[in-house]
Amino acid sequence: MQKLIAWIDARIPLIEVWDEHLAKYYAPKNFNFWYYFGSLAILVLVIQILTGIFLTMHYKPDSKLAFASVEYIMRDVPWGWLIRYMHATGASLFFVVIYLHMFRALLYGSHRPPRELLWLIGMVIYVALMAEAFTGYLLPWGNMSFWGAQVIVSLFDAVPWVGPPVAEWIRGDFVISDATLNRFFSFHVIAVPLALVGLVYLHIVALHKVGSNNPDGIEIKRHKDKNGVPLDGIPFHPYYSVKDMVAVALFMMVFAAIMFFAPEMGGWFLEHDNFVPANPLQTPPEIKPLWYFTPYYSILRANTVNFFYIPAKLWGVFFMGLSLAMFFFLPWLDRSPVKSIRYRGWMYKTALTIFAISFVILGYLGTRPPAGIYKALAQICTILYFAFFFLMPWYTKYDKTKPEPDRVT
Repeated sequence: MQKLIAWIDARIPLIEVWDEHLAKYYAPKNFNFWYYFGSLAILVLVIQILTGIFLTMHYKPDSKLAFASVEYIMRDVPWGWLIRYMHATGASLFFVVIYLHMFRALLYGSHRPPRELLWLIGMVIYVALMAEAFTGYLLPWGNMSFWGAQVIVSLFDAVPWVGPPVAEWIRGDFVISDATLNRFFSFHVIAVPLALVGLVYLHIVALHKVGSNNPDGIEIKRHKDKNGVPLDGIPFHPYYSVKDMVAVALFMMVFAAIMFFAPEMGGWFLEHDNFVPANPLQTPPEIKPLWYFTPYYSILRANTVNFFYIPAKLWGVFFMGLSLAMFFFLPWLDRSPVKSIRYRGWMYKTALTIFAISFVILGYLGTRPPAGIYKALAQICTILYFAFFFLMPWYTKYDKTKPEPDRVT
């Protein structure tokens, strides 16, 4: 075995890669449970790719056959129901993991220097995941898939001049049709997954170049021994790889519980209107996207006023796009002298708490009719959402902070 490894290593830097990214990659000693979600995101990505391959073997990207092929997978393909539910559950849990991973970055300042590029790559991964989820949303060709895609793609029509041709190109037709299904299938199965794998690789390389952040928000590379090993670091393998295995076991228990006992999650993971075939003549009572898009959908619908001769729909599209774009500017909006929430003052802690609560409320309101108290709450939460970003240069600069320790605690 040693000779075989030596033969391979002489031709491919196997040992070098193992040492650089696992055995001799020194991570801070003080990781907590928030740092599990990066590894879990990779796990779910692998699950989605593998289950997607098996689903593709039996799926028909044809408007007349797509819905029936999903039913065939569920009823006639051996273990097809398991693969389909695993893929559907994985899609929602992927976003659960990603949202918690992003929240951890906001807690401990993982978007701050020297990790700005790491954060930007992560945000591009997030946008790519949204594209992957959206293109996959149409593939079952259920009624909610059809009308949800119709509504989302039609948003591009609101953009003057360039919007209508872009929307037509996305659909491949003037309406959602067989051409749209084929186009979304190619993006979902080939184009976006290839981009995701490449982006995840860049994300990991960038992470291991600058080093992992930690709950104290200080750089462990400041203090090294005579061999260049960080005094506050330990090898990722075996110390954290073993802990990640515990997190994987717990995560898979939750995953299996949802998949076997509540795969629909009351309509949150698999919508009830999607269990009937797409019908261009029958609109669902309330068209809404899946839960991981609903915060942005709620921001879109919260804009109801025509302003400066610009229609409310265009303002909604603008603010929905801006709500996502603001994350990209986060490294330069945050001007606090410390990174971790452990040493920040009450202003940032209050702002982050209000932001998180507003995001969750917006997610819920995106599933409700945009009228009455729901509309008013959505408008209030939208204002609080943007206040977190626009006021950040002020409250992070003047917030009273505690002194950071010189070494990890």
